[in-house]
Amino acid sequence: MTQPTRRDLANAIRFLAADAVEAAKSGHPGMPMGMADIAEVLWNDYLSHNPNNPKWFNRDRFVLSNGHGSMLQYALLHLSGYDLPIEELKNFRQLGHRTPGHPENFVTPGVETTTGPLGQGFANAVGFALAEKLLAQRFNRPEFAIVDHRTWVFLGDGCLMEGISHEAASLAGTLKLGKLVAFWDDNGISIDGEVQGWFTDDTPKRFEAYGWRVIRDVDGHDADAIKAAIEDSLSQDERPTLVCCRTTIGFGSPAKAGKESSHGAPLGGDELAATRKALGWEHGPFELPAAIQDGWRAGNAGLVREEQWNRLFDAYAQKYPDIATELSRRSHGELPEEFAAAAEAYIRKLQAEGPEVASRKASQMAIEAFAPHLPELVGGSADLASSNLTMWSGSKDAAGDDPSANYIYYGVREFAMTAISNGLALHGGFIPYDATFLVFSDYARNAVRMSALMEAHAIHVYTHDSIGLGEDGPTHQPVEHLASLRLIPNNDVWRPCDAVESAVAWRAAIERRDGPSCLVFSRQNLPHQSRDDAQLAAIARGGYVLAEAGNGAPEIVLIATGSEVGLAVEARAMLEAEGIATRVVSMPSSDVFDRQDAEYREAVLPSALRRRVAVEAGVTDAWRKYVGLDGAVVGLDRFGASAPAGVLFKHFGFTAQAVADAARALR
Repeated sequence: MTQPTRRDLANAIRFLAADAVEAAKSGHPGMPMGMADIAEVLWNDYLSHNPNNPKWFNRDRFVLSNGHGSMLQYALLHLSGYDLPIEELKNFRQLGHRTPGHPENFVTPGVETTTGPLGQGFANAVGFALAEKLLAQRFNRPEFAIVDHRTWVFLGDGCLMEGISHEAASLAGTLKLGKLVAFWDDNGISIDGEVQGWFTDDTPKRFEAYGWRVIRDVDGHDADAIKAAIEDSLSQDERPTLVCCRTTIGFGSPAKAGKESSHGAPLGGDELAATRKALGWEHGPFELPAAIQDGWRAGNAGLVREEQWNRLFDAYAQKYPDIATELSRRSHGELPEEFAAAAEAYIRKLQAEGPEVASRKASQMAIEAFAPHLPELVGGSADLASSNLTMWSGSKDAAGDDPSANYIYYGVREFAMTAISNGLALHGGFIPYDATFLVFSDYARNAVRMSALMEAHAIHVYTHDSIGLGEDGPTHQPVEHLASLRLIPNNDVWRPCDAVESAVAWRAAIERRDGPSCLVFSRQNLPHQSRDDAQLAAIARGGYVLAEAGNGAPEIVLIATGSEVGLAVEARAMLEAEGIATRVVSMPSSDVFDRQDAEYREAVLPSALRRRVAVEAGVTDAWRKYVGLDGAVVGLDRFGASAPAGVLFKHFGFTAQAVADAARALR
């Protein structure tokens, strides 16, 4: 083969994608075939990365928001020299291989974020770009641009139809994330056909209104036009850029190009052969001539890029050793050495002082205590800072250029906020937290699910956790939300009962590195609970004996979380006065408790002790795994009402007397 043209290099992407989909008998060939020319120019001429070290900290981040076109990314990774051999492409969508149906960051080297739910990858990309901006402000010096990389994102019509794209794009423009470049695959086709029947937005004007730089009418199949557009995007760093690329879905397919039939199904053997002929591709399935392989040169260039950066960092560390050490620590996800001791001292101090505050206030107190030791802690709230109490005395607005910026005013954007937090976490260098009312976790739920799936170290803070928020009524009173969040695998949900448990929950969320945590706090004040040293240490195990039976072996166990722990303690006093030996178990995190060894769980909830009552101001079904069918649950299997909190708790049966009555009924 003679020296390959740019089209030849792009065709390698097209046929690796089409052949893989054909072999799997499922997948999406249309988008990879349509965006191949854009990808070839970006990856060969502009993307700064090192396939030999996918985790190089100063690499550019590439996000495939339209993740159904995953074979585009797998082809790029293979061609560029990542550890993704051709056998993996041949086994696209097969069990045990590194080429799943949608990109997964924990499976495939070089994949930055898990995408597929449309629009979320775009919001993750905003998080990546925000992370770069904040780190650059903190660590760069005039002679050392030590944090200097871009975020490139591919997105399609479906991503732009999703509401999250509006939320994320609006905030990105406001924050002036100038190193974010998005390529819109404007092919006019979605699963149902030509989008002009349901997607007639003036997308360029929309993004211009958000404060983006917009490059219109780029021929997505003309390498020179693509290159010119990218150069244009690089000419400024004041605004994020949208490159509007006119493309043909299924480019090259004689019968299916430009049609929805190429979107989500194999081309078919005959059509694939016709496409080979139409594009002059004379090679069999998964065959790549040496000239094509040599044409994909990103691997060697990546080695040079990282070596140059390493030399720059060494000089930087010589001149600025303290901040270089901090950047290195944060880039590896390591906590400061002093954090553990400081957190333990604070928790012990709280236990001794015994403040009776709302757990949302206790959460703010914990942030105030922990954040000075954690420059990587960056947070924000969806326009509820004064209610979520997420700000602390050291909060500084991320919209400015303060080197210590650490607070994001997300506005009323719960879904994008959570997905942006995921991007911040995945980028590295930060432990992000976000906040809203618990009832609005519904808006963010799919991004919370993605946090758990990706094992993102994100902290999701939810306040106003029950009917205890009172007069705002059932629209704002979460009932099913705790159970719903607990159903998400790998998602630790904490609902603490007082200031001490709140601080322990925050510490656990900060120290966790293999997934997200949801911290759920009350609006109303909660009583302080007495504990000895052993009980204080046991809080971190998710469930523990808070109050032991005083009249011999327990015959009743009361299990409670959050504000209902106080009711359980009061009910125990009533039962003990009647000679009924009663144990109270506080279970701030059933997820963490369930991971404890069998011996510990048996010590807290003995299998022989069947008289059990669970108490929580929410739906009851999930508690049956602890109390069984012969136990009782004091909960709420209906929506709330508008009234003061005290009136509601009494009206719905959340009283110490009601808990004691439920226990007596089991004797």
